[in-house]
Amino acid sequence: MLLSLLKTAKMKTLLSVVFVVMCIKAVFSADPNEHNKVVCFWNSTAYERQGPAKFQLEDVKSALSLCTHLVYGYAHINSDFEIVPGSPSLDTGSGYSYYRLATQLKRSFPDLKIYLSIGGNSDPYDEEHKYLVLTETSESRTKFINSVNRLLNDYDFDGIDLAWQFPPVRPKKQRSAFGSFWHGLKNKLGYGKFKDEKEQEHRDGFTILVRDLKAQLRPRFKALTLTVLPHVNSTVYYDARLLAPNIEAIHLFAFDQKTPERNPKEADFTAPIYASYGRVAEDNIDVATSYGDEGDNIDAAARYWLEHGTPGSKIVVGIPTYARTWKLTEDSQISGVPPIVSDGPGASGPNTNEPGLLSYAEMCSKLTEHAAGRLRRVGDPSKKYGSYAYQSYNGETGTEGLWAGYEDPDTAGNKAAFVKSKGLGGVAIVDLSLDDFRGICTGEKYPIIRGAKYKL
Repeated sequence: MLLSLLKTAKMKTLLSVVFVVMCIKAVFSADPNEHNKVVCFWNSTAYERQGPAKFQLEDVKSALSLCTHLVYGYAHINSDFEIVPGSPSLDTGSGYSYYRLATQLKRSFPDLKIYLSIGGNSDPYDEEHKYLVLTETSESRTKFINSVNRLLNDYDFDGIDLAWQFPPVRPKKQRSAFGSFWHGLKNKLGYGKFKDEKEQEHRDGFTILVRDLKAQLRPRFKALTLTVLPHVNSTVYYDARLLAPNIEAIHLFAFDQKTPERNPKEADFTAPIYASYGRVAEDNIDVATSYGDEGDNIDAAARYWLEHGTPGSKIVVGIPTYARTWKLTEDSQISGVPPIVSDGPGASGPNTNEPGLLSYAEMCSKLTEHAAGRLRRVGDPSKKYGSYAYQSYNGETGTEGLWAGYEDPDTAGNKAAFVKSKGLGGVAIVDLSLDDFRGICTGEKYPIIRGAKYKL
């Protein structure tokens, strides 16, 4: 009788322990921001900009009341397939140690989740294409996972984001018959951009990498997310159905669909929600898409992942905080209506100092009534494509014009409204340093984050 009672007591104790563990897991795994995530990407190298564009830790802090997640970027991988700081002096150096300072932000923002992102097109490409080679063997995958574990032992990130540098699709170009022949001959001779001959192997290896990494992170209550970079073909490199159970979120960077580097001769909407109405196939011949016949737009990206088994709550839509700009010439039409003939990247902004790119603060300064070189703004009443602004080529003086496709608080709100209507997980702001973090445009800091957040 006594033995039976002892066994019963032990069983009750065991069941109680199991119940407590399950409750703890439920608490840790529950997502209080299931459908209203505001994932703020922080590219730490913005610290190296000069003047008003210099972005420091205090500037990050002023955004965090608006963010549910902070993604610090970017770490790299070395030739031994181990994770390493992308900017050693800034990330882990004795002068700054931003890895430590970033994770300490949780003391002031206890509900904030802080992840470290790897890749992000910030790691220079090499002949070996190490992001592909790493996926090919269990030994290289294990090296990478072990290095992640060591880093998490040293720095208290809440999770890891894989912004994996898969090869981007190549833009298609209109060619004459001779041009097509010559292009085909160059490909046969080995000239031109890299072509991945082992796509399926790399897709399968990446799926295994994600599964095995998550198995290591799960007992530590660390999250794993993916970022799909612009122009990466998801239909080739991501097995959505097998990835979904092992990730907390997927950040879809469905923007930069046209850029002045990839498409120097054609300025167009850079981050449309839907495909442009009335376009015939020939109009889009300059771009190879990341989602097969669906085209490059937010709706196509979201539908692809939904239709391949990803829960809507795990899909987070990227919103850029900057403008892409092109030069206009005498061959450009004067109406500004895209797609419009152009001639490469527009001039650098005074602060960001990068051809073809303007921060939102630089962009809004070009729209003010008395600005030198003021651009004519065209809004987006359809709420489908985005805003653009332009100044036509001046035939009398020979002064080149400028065309800019950009995000503003209204279009960011339109994207957030799309996310809400589709039952998706939230938005990813890319990135903090290119939003108006000083409040120059309206007197209020981070207007693009605010425009998105308040529509979720």
